Amino acid sequence: MSHTRPTKVAHVVYRTRRYEQMLDWYTTVFGAKVQHQSPALAFLTFDDEHHRFAFANLAVLQPDGTELERRGAIGVDHVGYTFASLRDLLETYSRLEQEGISPYWCIHHGITVSLYYADPDGNQMEFQVDCCESSEEATEFMHATWDDNPIGVEFDPEEWLAQLRAGTPESDLLTRRDHAPVSPIRGEIANLLSAD
Repeated sequence: MSHTRPTKVAHVVYRTRRYEQMLDWYTTVFGAKVQHQSPALAFLTFDDEHHRFAFANLAVLQPDGTELERRGAIGVDHVGYTFASLRDLLETYSRLEQEGISPYWCIHHGITVSLYYADPDGNQMEFQVDCCESSEEATEFMHATWDDNPIGVEFDPEEWLAQLRAGTPESDLLTRRDHAPVSPIRGEIANLLSAD
């Protein structure tokens, strides 16, 4: 069976308890600019990609626990890989399903449609396809909507693949950027932020 491969490594997401220091370091070292920032999440880039780094502020997202538990959560959360098209992404999903490999989360972030997987050691990766034509369009989308829903809306990849195979244009699925129903993960982030 033929394998469709990602076209590029897109980004790395870090979990940190030194949020401001990390943002300062990456803007200094990489000359990166902040694309979007909230108390919980920040997205930075140093080129034409909408984000090369993202930072999850664990002081906001996971403030409790022992010192050991809090330190253990620090580090790489996941690495993102971009596919050339939604069809490539979903046909890869189908191939992997046949091998018994399933995503643990399927989410339309607004700027990407993403499938999240974990390898046998638990290392997480995001397989994604871009929804925006440019980094500027993605940045505008982030500024306009991410304060309301920074995570996105979950979707069923089986349903989407069936729609594609039946002739639905990719653009119809990629441009779905509704804010509801909200991902349960986003709901948890909202609860943590409102507690401050």
